[in-house]
Amino acid sequence: MSHPKPLLRVATPDDVTKIEALMKESTAALFPLFYDDEQTASAVLHIAQLDPLLLEDGTYFVIELGNQLIACGGWSKRDKLYTGSAASGDGRLLDPSREPARVRAMFVRPDWTRRGLGRRILEECEAAARSAGFRELTLGATLPGEPLYRAFGFHPTGEEEITMPDGRSLRCIWMDKPIPATTTPTAQSTQPPRLCR
Repeated sequence: MSHPKPLLRVATPDDVTKIEALMKESTAALFPLFYDDEQTASAVLHIAQLDPLLLEDGTYFVIELGNQLIACGGWSKRDKLYTGSAASGDGRLLDPSREPARVRAMFVRPDWTRRGLGRRILEECEAAARSAGFRELTLGATLPGEPLYRAFGFHPTGEEEITMPDGRSLRCIWMDKPIPATTTPTAQSTQPPRLCR
């Protein structure tokens, strides 16, 4: 008897409720490893929100297993570095010839971390941004995500305390990664995410 495999696809408006539930579940479970209880509660409220422009632009992805979402994330061709009510930027379209695409709103269900899901979404983001003419990716990493981004080839460029609307602050790391002009096909890039730890 075969078991269903995780599948990556472009997110749709029908996914919003499940995406935001996954964002909040992931934040509530993983942020306490790096931030205090008040910071975590603030992040659940102000960061774990989906930017509707990501859906409109078709640049947001989900990984699902059966009818359950187990990971989500995407990229943006607009001038916003992160999601939620604390975000800055005007949402204008970026110039791919001189500005980096943004990696946005990466979340994995707590019981599915360290199985290659985040990397699979990053691969899709990089390929899509390359196709759109971008030469570089940038992101603002919260501390739980920083190891994944570093392992994928992002390099830190600075740190900042991001202040939430309620006055709480989170330490974030700005990171950049050049987009290679071409990629070498690998077995991993054409297969579903790994199911083993």
